[in-house]
Amino acid sequence: MKIAIMQPYFFPYIGYFQLINCVDEFIVYDDIKFTKKGWINRNRILVNNRPFTITLPLKKDSDSKMIFERCLSDSFISDRDYLLRLIKENYRHAPYYKEVYQLIETCLNFNDHNLFPFIFNTIRAIVNYLEIDTTIFISSNVGDTNKLKCENRVIEICKIKNANIYVNPIGGIELYNKNDFARHGIDLYYLKTKEIAYKQFNNEFIPNLSIIDVMMFNSKEEIHKMLNEYELL
Repeated sequence: MKIAIMQPYFFPYIGYFQLINCVDEFIVYDDIKFTKKGWINRNRILVNNRPFTITLPLKKDSDSKMIFERCLSDSFISDRDYLLRLIKENYRHAPYYKEVYQLIETCLNFNDHNLFPFIFNTIRAIVNYLEIDTTIFISSNVGDTNKLKCENRVIEICKIKNANIYVNPIGGIELYNKNDFARHGIDLYYLKTKEIAYKQFNNEFIPNLSIIDVMMFNSKEEIHKMLNEYELL
């Protein structure tokens, strides 16, 4: 059994979906603290041929609250309409605009304004669109592990899931030690995304944008090939 665990991210980049695709079960953290200036409620799309940050506005709240305790702001309706207009204006000439815009519109019209289910629904919708068959779980439904921290929690979740392989994004290579996992019979690997490029209109390619950008310019078949453009270290 091969698993991965990640925070929920708002329309994350292709590497997030590579990670989902490469494991048998993918677990999304809902019961960890929300982190400011991360990618939980932000991402980047192409606007006027440049990277532009889009954000889900949140109600002001304590920094100690968990992700599942945070909510979208009261201004979300107008912010959502602005975001949809922005996407329409900047991607309407993209080859897969029609079907992808419909998907995004459905995601942004999700009627639960609690942050976690809102983003989780978006991740599930894109996984379904891309026809990824990995089973996805929510961390609070996987045993009583939220009192454990960092590596200890990951190892405990692996044990609960009877996983003998854990895959982490390469960005977390300083967080965990392969020997610590091996002592529990778990092989630790890091997923490193290979260089991925595709045509963005006639502009110079801008990498690492939201999956929105990837889907706008690429067919499902092309994205399936991208999902395997990685190496495990």
